[in-house]
Amino acid sequence: MIPSTIQAAALWGGLLILLLFVLSGTAAGRRRRHRIAIGDGGQPDLAVASRAFGNAAEYIPAGLCGLILLALLGVPTPLIHTVGALLLTGRLIHALALLYQSGLTLARATGMTLTWLAMLITGVSLIAWSVL
Repeated sequence: MIPSTIQAAALWGGLLILLLFVLSGTAAGRRRRHRIAIGDGGQPDLAVASRAFGNAAEYIPAGLCGLILLALLGVPTPLIHTVGALLLTGRLIHALALLYQSGLTLARATGMTLTWLAMLITGVSLIAWSVL
């Protein structure tokens, strides 16, 4: 039987991977529309879509590793759900703000804050659970 902590990590892992898939598809669609294979060709909408995907691709792998390690340590399942929800919500808000708003916005700041909070909780929890 699979422990509920692994199932919780798998749930959030799956959702985060789907977010990466959607953001990748958004960038690829804009590449096709502008017929640009590499770079952004000076197209602002492609540059933004590429950064929305790239930013998620920079943060999500570390978050997934943290979720898996927390699950393997056997932390309480609600902690995994909290971290997963914070990370997914943060990444989603940040990506939507990049794609549909311009400049520095409250939504982007909120997305990053939630992402950093998820990472902070994960890092502290991993340290605490590894020495207890």
